[in-house]
Amino acid sequence: MEHKAKNPIVSLRDIYVEFDSEVILNHINLDIEDKEFVTILGPSGCGKTTTLRIIGGFLSPDSGDVFFENKRINDVPPHKRNVNTVFQKYSLFPHLNVFDNVAFGLKLKKVSKKEIKEKVQKMLAIVDLKGYEKRSVSKLSGGQQQRVAIARALVCDPKVVLLDEPLGALDLKLRKNMQQELKEIQQKTRTTFIYVTHDQEEALTMSDTVVVMNNGVIEQIGTPTDIYNEPVNAFVADFIGEANILNGVMLDDCRVKILGKEIECVDKGFGKNVPVDVVIRPEDVEVVPIEQAQFTGVVCDAVFKGVHYEMTVVCNNCQWLIHSTVCQPVGSEIGMRVTPFNIQIMNKMFPTANNEFSAKVVSSSKEDNTIKIDIEGNSVEVSGQYFEEGTVLDIVLPPDGLHIAGDGNGDLNDVYIESVIWKGEHNEIILESDERKWIMQSDQDEQVATYAPISFDFTKAVFFPKPVGEGDNR
Repeated sequence: MEHKAKNPIVSLRDIYVEFDSEVILNHINLDIEDKEFVTILGPSGCGKTTTLRIIGGFLSPDSGDVFFENKRINDVPPHKRNVNTVFQKYSLFPHLNVFDNVAFGLKLKKVSKKEIKEKVQKMLAIVDLKGYEKRSVSKLSGGQQQRVAIARALVCDPKVVLLDEPLGALDLKLRKNMQQELKEIQQKTRTTFIYVTHDQEEALTMSDTVVVMNNGVIEQIGTPTDIYNEPVNAFVADFIGEANILNGVMLDDCRVKILGKEIECVDKGFGKNVPVDVVIRPEDVEVVPIEQAQFTGVVCDAVFKGVHYEMTVVCNNCQWLIHSTVCQPVGSEIGMRVTPFNIQIMNKMFPTANNEFSAKVVSSSKEDNTIKIDIEGNSVEVSGQYFEEGTVLDIVLPPDGLHIAGDGNGDLNDVYIESVIWKGEHNEIILESDERKWIMQSDQDEQVATYAPISFDFTKAVFFPKPVGEGDNR
């Protein structure tokens, strides 16, 4: 995913970073427009803070280039870049008062006392701390300390301010207030803000541009409205706001099949009879009389959320989430309808419906009707099958033929959990091992960006022996 800006102040080109043989950033490209508020959003471990550190000069990429105002700055140290950073823990000096904390950078630059006083007072007025000059920072609230840190970052007139989850330590109400204040400060100062968070609401509330990251790559770049209304894949749809993400089949242009029903949509170009992901936002599901409905379901839960009711409705064993200003009684049957424009169709994140791979038989027993196959250097036993040693098998294993090994001992260990998406009936989990990706179904939630052992249930697999001489084409 590449984003070309008209007037970029920061450009990342083919940035690659790995730590301990683990890829953190996988050849990302990004342009950041001058004077815009950009939020880099994603789950823990996706690479967003690493991206910020590379822009700030605190980390050098293994390969790729960093440009600032069209000049390559890979070798420029942090203190010589026209960039300042605001950290989550603020890093204020407890022995200095508010004025001296804000003035610290100016004093290092040998600015005159008169100019320091003018700049600090102007900046404190912008962050609404006028009159707090002599106050000890230890006596300030969390929100006030945050504003001191922002004032200190801005007072030296940097072209870019980096903000690494700066609101993470604040309580919910104060965090919401600070979201609006940060946006107002950015607009007043006309400084480029690059903000890192895992909080979707922060990204949608404050940003001109949102960069959604996952697993070391950029999934999508766009305005908050674009990201919410036109997600490029199920991960973005799931991560930004709430969504019903369903398995579907694109029958033809503008015709999709969901839960056995053919309905109209507006998307084209997917082909015929192609498996797709279908995204429907909860607020886009209309509750209608059953005779007018595309789908019917039973309300199994209803919670008042202040502005609307959030209802869970079960339709054909699949859970739907609906937001409505009118609450339907739990246990009642309701009709549901979605207009074609509100149905988003996207390609599947996993290229095939099943796990398809090849493996060689490393040993076999005709008497026991078992074989052992080699999967990424691991010998895995398969019961109920017999093929001669040396046979290469093409194997088709459905998603429910994989599971996380609860005892910690799997057929493959240390497999990376790339994404976990609820599909109404189960979680669809994409994993990555040393040589390939896997797709798994599970009723359990798993933590994205962590590692887990997986085991195979080969009773659900189909085996196709290759003709002798074709070899192992894994």
